[in-house]
Amino acid sequence: MKFSLNMKRFSRDEDGAVTVDWVVLTAAIVGLAIIAFGAIETATSNLTVDIASDIALQ
Repeated sequence: MKFSLNMKRFSRDEDGAVTVDWVVLTAAIVGLAIIAFGAIETATSNLTVDIASDIALQ
């Protein structure tokens, strides 16, 4: 009887679910930031090479 009561309480408890939601959202934001940083870094590097080439030609 006590085990089934504890299981019912556990299934209705939502505190852990909220924590999992925040962890997943935070991981998604960090992942998107890493992807954005990679794209910005590549574009900046290519722009730097193009500017250096243009300066060398003048």
